[in-house]
Order: sequence, then C-alpha cells, then structure tokens
Amino acid sequence: MKLTIFGASGATGTCLVTQALDAGHEVMAVVRDPARSTVPAQARLHVVTADVMNPASISPAMAESDAVITAIGPRGTGPSTLRQDSTRSIMQAMGLAATRRLLFVSGSIVTDRGDSPYLRYLIKPVARRTFLRHVTSDFIATEAEIHASNLDWTIFRPPALTRKPARGAWRAATDRNLPRCFSITCADLAASMLSALAGPATIHRHVCVAN
Repeated sequence: MKLTIFGASGATGTCLVTQALDAGHEVMAVVRDPARSTVPAQARLHVVTADVMNPASISPAMAESDAVITAIGPRGTGPSTLRQDSTRSIMQAMGLAATRRLLFVSGSIVTDRGDSPYLRYLIKPVARRTFLRHVTSDFIATEAEIHASNLDWTIFRPPALTRKPARGAWRAATDRNLPRCFSITCADLAASMLSALAGPATIHRHVCVAN
C-alpha cells in the first residue's frame, strides 16, 4: 500500500512509519521539521515538508494514497485545537486528492461505554473537568468533524500512550472501551492501526486498543 502519515516525527508517528516500511508499504511522511525525523532514509520512504494547515500544500502527498493516517497532537495538555484544525485541513486535502481512507488517533477519554464503574464515575469525570479538559474538547470536536465527513474513517481511541518497548499483543474493542483500559505502547498502537488497513471491518468504527 501507499500510505500518507501525518505527525510522522512524533512517538506514534515514528512507530507507524517504521512498521509500515518494515511491512513493505510505501510511505509519504509529512512533517513540519524534517530534522526531527529519525527514520533512516530508504527507497520507499518519502519525507515531505509541508504546512498541514494548508490543504493545497499537503494534497500532493496524498496522490494515489491508499490511506491517510494522522497521529498529530499538541505537546502537553493546555488549550489547543491542533487536532481539530489539522484534521479538517487533511480532510479537505483528501477531497482534492480523491483519497477516502482516514485513520485518526483520538483517546478513550471521550466515552465511558465499556468502562468499569471506577473509571466511569470517579477517574474520568475528574480528568475531564481538570487536567484533560482541553484534550477531551479537542478530541470530541475532531471526532464530530470526521463523523460528518463522507470519508471511510476509523477512529482509534487508546488510553495513555507509553514509549515502552512493544509487547507485540494488545486487546481491542469496537465502539466501546475495554475494562482495565489504562495504557498502550506507541508501537503496539501503530501495529494495531496498520492491521486495520487489511479490510473494511473497521470503517466507520471506533476502535479502543490497550495492552
């Protein structure tokens, strides 16, 4: 497959690029600062420097792509609409490039479905009112725009991401969270996302993945 990956120099993005190349895919890695890209140069990797907020500048990176993956996110938990703004621009560019398959990294914080009472009634309400209020708002607004699109989307809702070594296995649930859903490695999240490209089962679905 030919994949276009946004946020390619971040923790999850780097795992996505590396694993996609290892699987034999051709990768268009869209970055703002190519100096931050740590994946070694190779024939099937094309690093594209572009302004994600400009649909016309990123549309060429999607030409003939089988799927677009966005792992863009701000650093920290302060006020930000980066996910919403960048995803809106990406979707507009996908329209220009006639590309339909979109994978987006959201978070399990946006829903309580499937959660234990401990998370549903204690941890998450506090988190949404305090340190994760801006993150939650950005996730929810972005998901709403994706839902309203005519794209073949899949939204991934992992819990906390870690940079620990991949475990090589994960749990997954569709349109609900997982019990004891606390964390997943960036590498395992990337692997689960790439595995979803094999068929249409996850189109228009929300996938929670956790270790």
